Amino acid sequence: MAWIILFAAGALEIVWSYYMKQSHGFTRLTPTVITVVTSLASFGLLAIAMKSLPLGTAYMVWTGIGAVGAFIVGVVILGEQASAMRLLAAALIVSGLLLMKVSTTA
Repeated sequence: MAWIILFAAGALEIVWSYYMKQSHGFTRLTPTVITVVTSLASFGLLAIAMKSLPLGTAYMVWTGIGAVGAFIVGVVILGEQASAMRLLAAALIVSGLLLMKVSTTA
């Protein structure tokens, strides 16, 4: 169950990062509110997952999901560059996440 909660926390990190971009430096109310609410929910779920997962594993997976997810959103939705080097960097992050998952017994 902790892994499902951690995945949800990571997914919310993707949401808040997207809406932070849409807030234009917190100058637009609705995206700012969504950013704050989803970031607090993400932190809360991370805290719950950390009850049974090791700190390093939970934090790395949470940030990795957020980083790769935000990268994908940036490329697919915002039209950001998807160069070979950026794709390789994202693939390396995903590889690290998978290795962290298989090496954790919780």
